[in-house]
Amino acid sequence: MSGNSTATGTLIACHECDLLQHIPRQRQGGKAYCRRCNAVLHRSVRDSLDRTLALTFAGLVLFIVANSFPFLSFKMQGQVTQTTLATGVIDLYQQGMWELALLVLMTSMLVPLLQLLLLIYVLLPIKFSRTPWMLAQVFRFQQSLGPWGMMEVFMLGILVAVVKLVDMAQIIPGLALWSFALLIFVLAGAAAALDPEVVWERVGGKR
Repeated sequence: MSGNSTATGTLIACHECDLLQHIPRQRQGGKAYCRRCNAVLHRSVRDSLDRTLALTFAGLVLFIVANSFPFLSFKMQGQVTQTTLATGVIDLYQQGMWELALLVLMTSMLVPLLQLLLLIYVLLPIKFSRTPWMLAQVFRFQQSLGPWGMMEVFMLGILVAVVKLVDMAQIIPGLALWSFALLIFVLAGAAAALDPEVVWERVGGKR
């Protein structure tokens, strides 16, 4: 979807039929539909700014916890081995698979952290009626990071590994595992709560 904001609404090209049309400003919780194909053009999220900020700060706390405490513990023959999120990255690098280590580091740690920090950088000043430096460029970059965050894939890989190891050792989930799992849902909730128009209105709709 692309468009430009005006004082009375937004000019949007329908993502289904490509019809260019003007939609008025929506009340909170309202939706705008295409005149031709009835596709949803825009959904105004109720209390978008406050909800997104709350979820983002919660996500930042969960991210810190997920990277500060043991992720999984393996108890075998009386010996306990603890792992953290960084353990897998370090092991892959030490085994010479630095490309895979970099990919895991980026998709499971760096990208989620960047998404959270950039959202705070963009939304917190807007909350207090201020415009952050390079708002349009930063927000556009933050939105482009979505496909690179693969925390769900990482979690699925962990679950598969746990199933294979459960017969060899006692698996003890750590606080970081639960925080990481919650973080996946919190990030998804923040993305769903965010109405991009709240940001684009601050820069006059220039995208």
